[in-house]
Amino acid sequence: MARTIIDIHVLQTVPPSNINRDDTGSPKTAVYGGHTRARVSSQAWKRATRDAFPTFLDTNELGVRTKRVVELVGDRIAELDPALAERSAELAAEVLLAAGIKTEKPRKKEGLPEAGYLVFLSRRQIDGLAELAVETAREAGDGKLTFPKQEAKARANRDQSVDVSLFGRMIAEVTDLNVDAAAQVAHALSVHAVDNEYDYYTAVDDHKKADAEEDAGAGMIGTVEFNSSTLYRYATVDVDRLQDNLGDPEATRRAVEAFVRAFVSSMPTGKQNTFANRTLPDAVLVFARDTQPVNFVGAFEEPVTEREQGGRITAAIRRLADYGRDVHEAYDQNPVAAWIFGVGERVAPLTDLAERTTFDKTVDAVGDLVAARLAGQS
Repeated sequence: MARTIIDIHVLQTVPPSNINRDDTGSPKTAVYGGHTRARVSSQAWKRATRDAFPTFLDTNELGVRTKRVVELVGDRIAELDPALAERSAELAAEVLLAAGIKTEKPRKKEGLPEAGYLVFLSRRQIDGLAELAVETAREAGDGKLTFPKQEAKARANRDQSVDVSLFGRMIAEVTDLNVDAAAQVAHALSVHAVDNEYDYYTAVDDHKKADAEEDAGAGMIGTVEFNSSTLYRYATVDVDRLQDNLGDPEATRRAVEAFVRAFVSSMPTGKQNTFANRTLPDAVLVFARDTQPVNFVGAFEEPVTEREQGGRITAAIRRLADYGRDVHEAYDQNPVAAWIFGVGERVAPLTDLAERTTFDKTVDAVGDLVAARLAGQS
């Protein structure tokens, strides 16, 4: 059976910024090709992508990742049957335990029990567990509560949300509830070498400044580390795995469209108030493949330099086009379809690899292709 894979390649220039910090507050970096590069972790861009989903999808199609699952399920129990409101937390903890999700006492004495780890559940799964708790409590009446474990596990493992289906779920204690991720996101790397810089700043004490007898010294001083870079970003979606997770071709189409939109247009929020670094990509290349995902980061193993003709963005686009063409020729990789869009005429070299279009038209075309290929499998 032919596979369907969507590869997304993005070149994006970010001005002075610190969008993803390490434990010391410095912008993350990595050594690639023997040179230090700016780096934005895959986790940071996954989070930014997931945060953008409510713009493109109904919240009922999305999940919640939290330790406070007792509170979530308990609140839903109380909504379904107000008569059970006083027992809702107890019922929630019991139905979660039946599903295999253990809870423990919270750090705050007055708080509700929490899971010992982040649990990623779809809103439909939260509803399903709450409904099971209500049904079981009503049937038991004043008798002993016994939650059916198999049914509880089933309700925690069906009706997967789009974000759980794309990014996966791991629950070490209950491997039956694990979900294999359908999407992979690479760490973004600058196409050139970088050196981090420091911004020395001062903050004025407004009230002190107004006092003629006071000195004019700053109320505080500090430094913020930053860099600027042209990043190569890459992500891929295994449409067949996504369909297995969601079990619905139309939901799979919506999920792929939302992922393309969110991944391309999102930005991690680190230090945005300080640097106002929100940009859109310079160039985006999207492939539909039927063989395997292919990351083109090798185009930038040798860093782009400021001396290259046309500047870094133009040089990076040219490098991406040349490398992609060479990979396709060497490995007989013939994409099912391909699209490019970007800013200005400097994206022209990419037209050797794909049809030039726009963001909206690309998303629609990807959705149409996914729907047609899934229909062909049925």
